[in-house]
Amino acid sequence: MPRTTADTLVIGAGVFGAWTALALRRAGHSVLLVDAYGPGNSRASSGGETRIIRTAYGADELYTRWAIASLARWKQLAEETRSTIFLRTGVLWLADDADAYSRTSFDVVKRNGVAVEEMKRAELARRYPQFALDDVTWGFLEGESGVLMARRGVRALVERAAALGVEFRQAAVEPPGAVGRLDAVRTRDGHQLSAGTYLFACGPWLPRLFPELLGARIFPTRQEVFFFGAPAGDTRFRPPAMPTWLRHAEDVYGMPDVENRGVKISLDRHGEAFDPDTGSRVVSQNSADAMRAVVARRLPALANAPIVETRVCQYENTSSGDFLIDRHPEWTNVWLVGGGSGHGFKHGPMVGEYVASTVAGSGAPEPRFALAAKKTVRARAVY
Repeated sequence: MPRTTADTLVIGAGVFGAWTALALRRAGHSVLLVDAYGPGNSRASSGGETRIIRTAYGADELYTRWAIASLARWKQLAEETRSTIFLRTGVLWLADDADAYSRTSFDVVKRNGVAVEEMKRAELARRYPQFALDDVTWGFLEGESGVLMARRGVRALVERAAALGVEFRQAAVEPPGAVGRLDAVRTRDGHQLSAGTYLFACGPWLPRLFPELLGARIFPTRQEVFFFGAPAGDTRFRPPAMPTWLRHAEDVYGMPDVENRGVKISLDRHGEAFDPDTGSRVVSQNSADAMRAVVARRLPALANAPIVETRVCQYENTSSGDFLIDRHPEWTNVWLVGGGSGHGFKHGPMVGEYVASTVAGSGAPEPRFALAAKKTVRARAVY
């Protein structure tokens, strides 16, 4: 049976796995990066065209600081690869006086040096007439935040890692069967891959690879996304006229018409259980009707706009929404990296650096990322 060896084997070339592979390579490791379907594929939680990158996380200093640092690294990757990975659209938070989360978010990001601008409803209405603001009393703009081009970004990231010496291979890895210390993993095409350290960054496939350990601790859910077509000749819904935006109190978020794909709208609510391999990627009519109602309320000029594109993707949630980054309790040289929980894409650079330092023993473990902190009952605490 053919055998390939490396210092570190990273299984999963999504945003967590690819940034980890790059960080390990920069630290001097030989790295083999493997993915069953390829970087940025449509089944992956890192697939699709766009993701929001914003720095505000309520009172959560950890994710606020990580988002700030990650934004700088995404911009650096864009320069290194000469790719349009990041679009500075700004991120607009729409709030009311009872929205303590948004108020705390504003205070925390400002304290951490983020350029933010607070606005009352009158100013919001003047600058952003696209929005209906009857229930909004104030808001704030993260002027330097915006949109990450997800599929393009992951592909550029893997190409950058390969240019620095990371070997990429498209292969499906079988669930490991040893205990104590893992010697090798097998692929479905009959190869063996061996390494000193194994990092499983497989997103929604983690419960399948480790069913007894993670089957009840990682929850893949179906998430539906809609794109609405703006009226012909109407540029109000394109950047820079329209920012990326969210209304935390209603779990709704949206993006402007990026690259003429349509105005993106979705809900940040966990959907039903979903299989990333076999789940239907077709949206339901009920969801389309519900989303049209959301659009009519918040963006009235698009009330009768056509749905020009849809997408079904998935979150892979932990019980709290915190990431899972920890050593496997039975294999001393196996690490588990996942639990993006719908907000993880932006944090890829810092996840990679954290994993590389933690595996090397030079970084202090974060208790929130520990396997022991992952429960079997969902109680979301990170937004």
